[in-house]
Amino acid sequence: MQFDIKKIVRPNIETLKAYSSAKDEYTGEANVLLDANENSLGSPLTKWYNRYPDPYQKEVKEKIAYIKQIPASKIFLGNGSDECIDILFRTFCVPGQDNIIICPPTYPMYEVNANINNIEIKSAPLLSDYQLNVAHIEQLVDDHTKIIWICSPNNPTGNSLDRIDIETILNHFNGLVVVDEAYINFSKQKSFTSSLIDYPNLIVLQTLSKAWGLAGLRLGMCFASEAIVAYMNKVKAPYNINIVTQELALLALEEVGQVNDMIQHLVDMRIALAEVIQGMPHVEKVYPSDTNFLLVKIPKASQLYQYLLTQGIVVRDRSSLENCSDSLRITVGTEQENTQLVDAMAKWIELTFSND
Repeated sequence: MQFDIKKIVRPNIETLKAYSSAKDEYTGEANVLLDANENSLGSPLTKWYNRYPDPYQKEVKEKIAYIKQIPASKIFLGNGSDECIDILFRTFCVPGQDNIIICPPTYPMYEVNANINNIEIKSAPLLSDYQLNVAHIEQLVDDHTKIIWICSPNNPTGNSLDRIDIETILNHFNGLVVVDEAYINFSKQKSFTSSLIDYPNLIVLQTLSKAWGLAGLRLGMCFASEAIVAYMNKVKAPYNINIVTQELALLALEEVGQVNDMIQHLVDMRIALAEVIQGMPHVEKVYPSDTNFLLVKIPKASQLYQYLLTQGIVVRDRSSLENCSDSLRITVGTEQENTQLVDAMAKWIELTFSND
């Protein structure tokens, strides 16, 4: 199937004249910066922060490109992955006309952004084993379907979605397929970034918030064709990633070995925590996970959630989501936090089911 990005992008974005700063108009190093109405005397913090940041985050992208083995021209950085998601909607979906497909239970920001942008949402719920219902997705596609959103490993279920199913969609859908890989570092599955060269309609989202432990910096990564990245650059705010985030991200990206050690430790704790919780009485199921969290099915899950709050332990009650009744999503904490969680769960189970 022939994919044409110009048939996907919103017409007003195709003709949009993006905001242009002086940084877009010259190359090289300038010594006298009198273009942006900055405070030339500095700031209360440091002389450096009185200047606007690099609008295209060139150094950070080059470092990510080296780590990921992906050309920097195929990388877009957002203020968290949520900005990438929002910009994809604003770039490619015409309000009141186009639609997108989501596969619940899944990350709720796809639906939130669709509603903000007045985009119709079509739903193809995951099958009982939390895999894609490819046939249903195919039935939902029409001439106004612009994006299919796929989260793998999936939030909140924790499992990776079948690669062949995703490739089938990529091969037969003439719109954009976004594979959100926020948790890919915790999985043994191969990232879809390796398939960008094969699928011009593929977009892959990743983040520094999870495995890299930089949620407070808000830095999301979007990998796509140069054409898609160029359109996203037209739509983004001129200076969407601040200087501090760029500086600290560069420092963190030097520590790949330390991050890999943390990932392995979290995976080991996930396996141990899953085994302990699964062995507790009345726990129906701890679902297999390729993430840093567990989905746990237990009767009266919402009551357990409230009890944990009284103990100062915060998890997520996912019981209201499709096909997730009586389920809690529990992040793998430190060893001490995991012990506190297990002890609190054990006490609640004893109090709640003692007469059963």
